[in-house]
Amino acid sequence: MVLKLENIANKNNKRGMKKIGFYLLEAMLVIWAIIQLYPLFWLFLFSVKNNTEIFGGNILGFPRIWQWSNYSEALSSGNVGRYFINSSIVTVLTIVISSILVATSAYAIVRMKWKYSKLVLTIFLMGMMVPIHATLLPLFIILKNLNLLNTYASLVIPYVAFAIPMGIFILTGFLYTIPRELEESAFLDGCSIYKSFYYIILPLIRPALATIAIFTYLSTWNELMFANTFINDDAIKTLTVGIMSLSGQYQTEWGPIGAGLVIATIPTILIYVLLSEQVQKSLVVGAVKG
Repeated sequence: MVLKLENIANKNNKRGMKKIGFYLLEAMLVIWAIIQLYPLFWLFLFSVKNNTEIFGGNILGFPRIWQWSNYSEALSSGNVGRYFINSSIVTVLTIVISSILVATSAYAIVRMKWKYSKLVLTIFLMGMMVPIHATLLPLFIILKNLNLLNTYASLVIPYVAFAIPMGIFILTGFLYTIPRELEESAFLDGCSIYKSFYYIILPLIRPALATIAIFTYLSTWNELMFANTFINDDAIKTLTVGIMSLSGQYQTEWGPIGAGLVIATIPTILIYVLLSEQVQKSLVVGAVKG
């Protein structure tokens, strides 16, 4: 009887410890979430203040006067709306083109039997080791000689080139896990290699393509160095360069700049909210499928 009581007491203690550990973990996660979300909240407050409040000791608190006009000023006189459209065009083109090239290239490397497939895969993967900064001057000279500076192509081409190695790295690992019997049965039924890719392989690799699209979006939307170097025409500046150009030589209105940063952040937040499960999977899909 005493032993039973001791066992019950031990079980209750263990349950109590588990509950305490669970509550501590939840408290830590809540604190971590607040730490991560506060910069966004601060940025929003920053975007509805004027210079007097920002530099007058009210940088962290709520604004005394909510300057909603900062958003209209950023969109109209700051041309943030135009910059937003330019960034959207460049990002969409980069994602579409790189996804097509990655899907077809990875399929050819993994599924087709040809002599230099491993060598080609190695060359593609070596592209992941090339530092972006080292390519700035050569790319500038090449684009200048091709008369592509100050065009969307001057950004889309480098972005696609740097997106391909990572995309092939993820997709080849994914394709190796798909049984070849699926295609072989389709070939026996008279399906061509193009139909096999489109109707069988493409639906299966959509999660990996979504992962690649997320990574490509993040790297393209936030890129500054190429956009600042290859684009001088104000009509086709991207959002990152356009917001940077809002600062004046003698005086800077920081409220509209904050509003522009909020506008630039909204698409990323929406993508995470709508595709949060896919974003989480994208962090491990390469390792799991590799």
